[in-house]
Amino acid sequence: MTIFETIKNRRSIGKMTDQRPTRAQIEHILEAATHAPNHHKVEPWKFIVLAGIARAEIGAIMANSLAKRLGDTANDKVQALLNKERTKLLRSPIVIVVAAEQPHQPNVLAIENIEAVAAAVQNMLLTAEEIGLAAMWRTGDAAFDPHIKQWLGLAPEDHIVAFLYLGYPAIPKLARHPTSFAEKTTWLGWEE
Repeated sequence: MTIFETIKNRRSIGKMTDQRPTRAQIEHILEAATHAPNHHKVEPWKFIVLAGIARAEIGAIMANSLAKRLGDTANDKVQALLNKERTKLLRSPIVIVVAAEQPHQPNVLAIENIEAVAAAVQNMLLTAEEIGLAAMWRTGDAAFDPHIKQWLGLAPEDHIVAFLYLGYPAIPKLARHPTSFAEKTTWLGWEE
């Protein structure tokens, strides 16, 4: 399969089996991430691989943080939201948290590090597709939560760019028909 075919075939798959990818597969995906372009060659990415009970542990912190934001948690609807938050990371056997370090060099901008890490995540998604794994990129409020960052060993100023869910697909891929690039492109100064 060509890179272009891999790009066109890749889909986010939210339902995964319990079968865990091998460590070699995960390391292959992580290595692909490290080949992303990055400004001033600072390699601003950090990876935290969550498996087993670590997913439930961080899920409990996510639910506690949501409860604090919601305030009143007495009703059934809120309890259902909290349970969903608590079990969110259990949807896949592996979750890789991908974070961007705050730059320490005066010539590097924070947005450049975030962009580089986003490119690293795209490399991860494409590599997962290439080796037959399901992957889904998520963020949400937890990506900005200081308690989550602390639990993960990240600095408060680090940015969580992705919670990357990895596993084997439990459902077929859905068809996708993106808007044509022609509708999203302006050509300036182009002459035939």
